[in-house]
Order: sequence, then structure tokens, then C-alpha cells
Amino acid sequence: MNTLSTRISEVKREWHVIDATNKTLGRLATDVARLLRGKHKPTFSPSLDTGDFVVVVNAAKVRVTGKKADIKIYYHHSGYPGGLKSNSLAELLQNRPTRVIEHAVKGMLPHNSLGRTQFKKLKVYAGQDHPHQAQVAAKDASQEAK
Repeated sequence: MNTLSTRISEVKREWHVIDATNKTLGRLATDVARLLRGKHKPTFSPSLDTGDFVVVVNAAKVRVTGKKADIKIYYHHSGYPGGLKSNSLAELLQNRPTRVIEHAVKGMLPHNSLGRTQFKKLKVYAGQDHPHQAQVAAKDASQEAK
């Protein structure tokens, strides 16, 4: 009996569209991270990129529980003395809602080169429209043919 191991050439990637309307930020991020890593597939391997492409739409309509919108602070530094900047979650949701989901998902992926390649398969859009309609339609057509 031989042990089966997944090869990167055998990985079949699909496209998933997730609507973030009225979904909790953390639960949405865990679902997206699971799809990006490929943990939903029986061929999952922790050292290979077996995950799928994920398109998240309506990022501006994601919700958070409690007082997190006012209390949670995102920090970044410009690299210069006195360059520490901070934004609250409410400000970030108003100005750049895609960054909130990207930040949450990126923290749930591996912090190495594998995680960086998996993160590149995430596409987040503030509104309903996205330019990946052809890929999603191709996936739907192939499933109808089966």
C-alpha cells in the first residue's frame, strides 16, 4: 500500500463568491481563510497551496458585535520618528472597508511565503460588482455539465 500525497499539479482551484452583508467580521474571516488554505478539501496538505480563489463582495456591509467599531484600533507606522498612525474600526469601515476584511484574513493565514501566496488569491470589493464574473460563470457552467 502506498501513501498518497498531494502534488501541486493535481490541485484543482475553484472560485467562491461570498457576500459579506450582515456577516460578523471574525466568522467571515475564518470561512475565507479556510477556503484560501484549502482545508475544505480532502487533499489538504499544510505545506502546499491547495486552496481556492475567494471573492468577497459588499465588504462595506460587514458587521461587528459590541462596541468594537469604536474601541478596536488599527495601528501602522510610516517608518519615520513620530510616524505612528491609528484608525478606529469605524473609520476604516467608512474609508476603506476592504482593508478590514483583508487584515482579519491575513492574520489567520500562515506568516510565511505560503501564507503570502494564499493571500494573493483573496479579492475583496466594497460593493456588489466585481471583475471576476467570467471565472465564477465558468465554475457554474462546469458544475451544470456534470
